Amino acid sequence: MKQRIITGLIGGATFLFLVYLGNVWYSLLVLFLAVMGLFEFLRMAGLRPFSAAGVLAYALMVSIVWPALSFSAGTGVVMPDLVLPVTLLLLVYSVLRKNQFHIEHAALTLIGALYIGYGFTYMAAVRNLPDGLMLTVLVILGIWASDSGAYFIGKAVGRRKLWPAISPNKTVEGSFGGLLAAVAVVLGVNAAFGHLPLGQAVAIALVAAVAGQLGDLVESAIKRHFGVKDSGRILPGHGGVLDRCDSWIMVFPVLYLLGIV
Repeated sequence: MKQRIITGLIGGATFLFLVYLGNVWYSLLVLFLAVMGLFEFLRMAGLRPFSAAGVLAYALMVSIVWPALSFSAGTGVVMPDLVLPVTLLLLVYSVLRKNQFHIEHAALTLIGALYIGYGFTYMAAVRNLPDGLMLTVLVILGIWASDSGAYFIGKAVGRRKLWPAISPNKTVEGSFGGLLAAVAVVLGVNAAFGHLPLGQAVAIALVAAVAGQLGDLVESAIKRHFGVKDSGRILPGHGGVLDRCDSWIMVFPVLYLLGIV
């Protein structure tokens, strides 16, 4: 727990500093997290990240994230829509590999690139909005508050299991506690430092808690299916990038789809 807390404090402070800087620094962070996240996903799925299929996955993922990065317009590089050509190439690759790489592998390669690509795309896109700094900070703080509230309240008073087949330690009481914590933190920070309308702040808090916990369950289901405890080991005491970003890559796209940001 001590290692987990130390890593969390250092990582959290570094992340918030790069969010504050924005522009190229934050974009490079998002791109790095996306690359590492896809690497972890492919490895969990038993796929070689540096094979031909892995290269196709990275190409598709980067093509999705690229337009949202702050420095992309200055490069003059326009990424084409690679979903169709990558899909076709993966199917052809399954033939060339004589079913050593088969249709399930192709599907996992695609879903990994799309899931991670779109998740980190909206993390970058929100920061580029006029109120992007405050929006991003509120979303992240809401997710962190939900995680902490769910953990500590679940430990203290949790009795009823939320989804034992996927994540046996999560409780209904903890989930509700995480929701309350997210609302309290987001509304408090917005009242003290922000200027977002009350309704938008409440919506951000609710999505951060509900979609954030759902994102955590999605990642738990993926890890349970592949029989791994953590997605990686890059963060001592916390696991991999996907272990820490599972809520983020669910919350930011949901906020976009609902028109909240």
